Amino acid sequence: MNDAASDQFQIRILNSLETINPQDWNRLQSGPINPFVTHEFLYALEKSGSAVSNTGWLGQHLVLESDTGTMLGALPCYLKNHSQGEYVFDHGWADAFHRAGGDYYPKLQCSVPFTPATGPRFLVPECPDRETRMMALAQGLQQLCQRMKVSSAHITFMPEDEWQFAGTQDYLQRTDQQFHWLNEDYKSFDDFLNKLASRKRKNIRKERRVALEENGITIDLLKGEEITERVWDRFFAFYTDTGMRKWGQPYLTREFFTLVSEKLSDRTLLIMAKRDDEYVAGAINFIGDDCLYGRHWGCLEDHPCLHFEVCYYQAIDYAISHGLKRVEAGAQGSHKLARGYVPVTTRSAHWITHPGLRDAVADYLVHERREVDRHNEILGEHAPFKKGN
Repeated sequence: MNDAASDQFQIRILNSLETINPQDWNRLQSGPINPFVTHEFLYALEKSGSAVSNTGWLGQHLVLESDTGTMLGALPCYLKNHSQGEYVFDHGWADAFHRAGGDYYPKLQCSVPFTPATGPRFLVPECPDRETRMMALAQGLQQLCQRMKVSSAHITFMPEDEWQFAGTQDYLQRTDQQFHWLNEDYKSFDDFLNKLASRKRKNIRKERRVALEENGITIDLLKGEEITERVWDRFFAFYTDTGMRKWGQPYLTREFFTLVSEKLSDRTLLIMAKRDDEYVAGAINFIGDDCLYGRHWGCLEDHPCLHFEVCYYQAIDYAISHGLKRVEAGAQGSHKLARGYVPVTTRSAHWITHPGLRDAVADYLVHERREVDRHNEILGEHAPFKKGN
């Protein structure tokens, strides 16, 4: 079925990734591999019942093809009737449009469900006509918006080059903030600590000592076959406890973790904290070609500084020892600044069909982008590194 077309390409809209060959999908990535937009990760979300129509994530993936059916590009996309699990907040936009008599939902969301990590959204390989293919996908998304009579389309956590490109296609541009740890070719954790101001360095060493020695805790780093179903059961208990407190209901099903472990075993890392020969806390991480992505944390016992150790310091240690350029430890968290994570800008692009709502949002975003830049600059001045570094 041809859902949109041009002289060169045609676009199909897929409700499921089940019929797509994983190799065909994965070869669309250009640059370092991001695990979250692999077929294995996205299909695990779908097959496990985590991101499906019943949870408000109906697949509307745009697949760009040649006239012979060769896959040339893709844009992961979902039809949504809420704004949960996105981490780029538009509830205010929805409320304003509702008060004005409009229907904000459903909307289209181009993202990785429940994953606030920057990565490619326009899945187009490096080629001479890459921008032309991206343009076909960007315009195809706009046409899909109009055809489905939805209020808007949102492309979130985009790399800067895609964000700049979207701006040329009349998408509204939005920014936000996260905290990432950047690897300056450190040889060891102590090498990293030596770049910090004395007080910050002493505080991190104290936190690590408290988390491990004073709590009687050891750390296991598990990958591949080391992550048994029993370990996943334990981690899921941690995740469920956190999810119930943060969201009221966890986003991911138990089956998701088994599926993603089977399909992405070499890119899945569990950092587990053990006390009295029992796991009491843990965090799941995903390994990209140049980045360690910290995702979900949970615990069944509260211990001082253990969250910092498992989620931040162990991640830094792993990145240094494996030559990864950065650690992304999830959304928000200015407390990460004191632990060597620095403010960075995240980006999203938005297509809004109603002229009045579009104008109001565009005006708001001008002020919001300015405030994000100002806040990043202020926080950057308070980074824990020695002056001159």
